[in-house]
Amino acid sequence: MLKDFKNFIMRGNVVDLAVAVVIGAAFGAIIKSLVDDIIMPPIGLLLGKVNFTELFVALDGQKYASLAAAKEAGAATINYGMFINTILIFLIVALVVFLLVRAIERARRKEEPAPAAPATKKCPECLSEIPIEARRCAFCATKLE
Repeated sequence: MLKDFKNFIMRGNVVDLAVAVVIGAAFGAIIKSLVDDIIMPPIGLLLGKVNFTELFVALDGQKYASLAAAKEAGAATINYGMFINTILIFLIVALVVFLLVRAIERARRKEEPAPAAPATKKCPECLSEIPIEARRCAFCATKLE
């Protein structure tokens, strides 16, 4: 059983998946920083100096100066600003993955050899496969154009 487990873990696709998860986590951190530190501040400034991470609704009906103050008071909150940030992170990751897959597909298409010209054709009379340059069918002796 231990040998089977080792063989399973060492398969190429399992190792590839592990590498993808680690790189994906690192990539996610970069995208989160991009959204939180670079994209959202100008958007917040354009919308009247709004800090999206501080947009929340306290469910107890009271007003709090900040999300931290509401959490310190133990109030239940709906943090819709953080949800907006998460949606933007998702959209950016989806766009980057889309562009990456698209580039890979284009590269694959360029690498694929062009389809070879057909070497045979069908006889119009007996429908047998004959060489493309044949002038007469070898099976039914029909003269070909």
